[in-house]
This record gives sequence, C-alpha cells and structure tokens, in this order.
Amino acid sequence: MAILELAGAYILDLVLGDPRNAPHPVRWIGGLIGRMERGIRKVVSGERMEKIAGVVLLAVIVGGTYYVAWLTLKAAAVSWIIEAVVVVYLAYTALATRSLADEAMAIYRLLAAENLPEARQRLSWIVGRDTGSLDEAEIVRATVETVAENASDGVGAPLFYLALGGVPLALAYKAVNTLDSMVGYKNERYRNLGWASARFDDLANYVPARLTALALVASAFVLRKDTAGAWRIFRRDRKNHPSPNSGCPEAAMAGALGVRIGGLSHYGGGASHKPLIGDAEKPLTRETIREGVAMLYSASFFMFLLAAALMFLLGKGLF
Repeated sequence: MAILELAGAYILDLVLGDPRNAPHPVRWIGGLIGRMERGIRKVVSGERMEKIAGVVLLAVIVGGTYYVAWLTLKAAAVSWIIEAVVVVYLAYTALATRSLADEAMAIYRLLAAENLPEARQRLSWIVGRDTGSLDEAEIVRATVETVAENASDGVGAPLFYLALGGVPLALAYKAVNTLDSMVGYKNERYRNLGWASARFDDLANYVPARLTALALVASAFVLRKDTAGAWRIFRRDRKNHPSPNSGCPEAAMAGALGVRIGGLSHYGGGASHKPLIGDAEKPLTRETIREGVAMLYSASFFMFLLAAALMFLLGKGLF
C-alpha cells in the first residue's frame, strides 16, 4: 500500500462516511460470524469444546479475511489503476471517523431538540448498554465514552494496521474487532465461545489504543482544551476500565474535556459498576458531545500522520 492510497482512503472516509448501500467487508465478516456461531452451537457443547470452537472461529474468520483480502488484491493487480481503486476502497471501508461522528452528532441534535426518547433510541444503535431510562447527562456520558473508545477501534487501529501491513492486515484487524463485538462478552452465552476473540482483541488493540490516546492529548493542545489534564488523566485513570485498552483513549478524552465518565451502567437489566475516569470539573452537557467529535476528527488526523510516517520508515512509496 502506498502513502497516497492511504491518504485517499482517509479522505474518502471523512467525506462519505460508512458506505451503507455499497459492498462492505465488515458487514460480510459479521454475517459469516453469525452463521458460524449458529453452526457451532448445533454441534458443540460443554465448556472445553466451546473454548476449542472459539479458537477455531477466531482462526477461520481472521485467517480467512486476510487470505481473501490478499487474493482480491492479487486479482486486481492486472492494472495499476484497478489495483489502486480496490486498495483505496477496501482501506476506506476499514475506517469509521465520519460514521462515528455522524452518529454522535445525530444524538447531539436530538438532545438540542429536547427529544430524549429519540436520543435514547439513537444511542442504542451504537452502545451495548440499556438506554431506555437515561437522562441527558447519562446519554452524553455514553456517547462521549463511545466516541473515545472507537477513536481507537474504528480509526486509530485500522490506520495503524494499514500502515503496518496494508489492506489484508487492516481487514484482519477489523475481523478481530467484529468478533469481539459479537462474541467477546463475559456472559453465560459467550464466556467460553468468545474468550479467544476477546483476548486476541485485547492484544491487537494494545499499541493502537495508547497511540490514539497520545493523539487525543495532541488534539487537546491544537483545540485549546486541557492538554495537561488530558495527559494527567491518561496517566492516572487509563487502567480504570474493564478493558486493558479502552481506558486509554477514554481517559485522555475525559481529561481534555474536564469531565468524568464511567460509573454505573445497565446491560440486559443488570447493573455494571465501572471505575470512574476523569475529574468532574465541568458538567456533562450536549455541548460535550460536540467537543468530543472535534477531538475525534483532530485525533484521526494525527493518527493518519503517524501512519504515513510509519509507512515512510518502512520504505513504502508515495504512490
């Protein structure tokens, strides 16, 4: 993958967002995961067998995604123009800056219109927690947490893996991330089947999450937010999260905006008490969402620059 191809994919994502009516590898991956899970549950039972099946599921989905992406690029190599178009398009589908920002701003506009029921419904599209009884501050908290976490999962990490190994590695990462979002839960249904996917996702996100947190600290400086606070809260609270990685960008975001996130949430009717992140220097208001989205866009640009620099150091060409 060339640096200009990465730039083209990044720009397409900013301009177009999620290609909802076009072929999308991540949707195909999700569909395959669902079919494989249903097949596994018909023939596998017991803790040990479910864990083995989880390893097989991970290997098939991630390895298969990498191989199909590699074959697609080989087939497209009949012409440099066709190859470039395919590379840019597939790389673009791995990124989610615009779609994440659009979802957050849709919630912001509903809150501005004082339409709490619709805001709760829209929030339920992008979070796993129960949203039916949340007040405005809790809706804002959930939105900011999701924007911060996905600044890494949906933007920073794909850019990192595009730079490191091109489209096949980036789509393999998206397969890992999709597996984690579908089967990586620590509940009775997925504790065994999803353990391998959850652990592998933790490993795959370790470096990108910390780089994205640093990009958010840099964004705080550019956007004249609390840069010192972003760095301080990142250092202090990055481990205040059930995930070993999600707390990194969430802490940097909370520190930059001077807000506190984390705390009580409900999932499937059950309470989940997460450690607090940040200091409540400012209240959580709908304007916090706008500030978080601005931080997201800025951090995505810093991560793009970092990815381009990594490609240059690895000897990748400009075009």
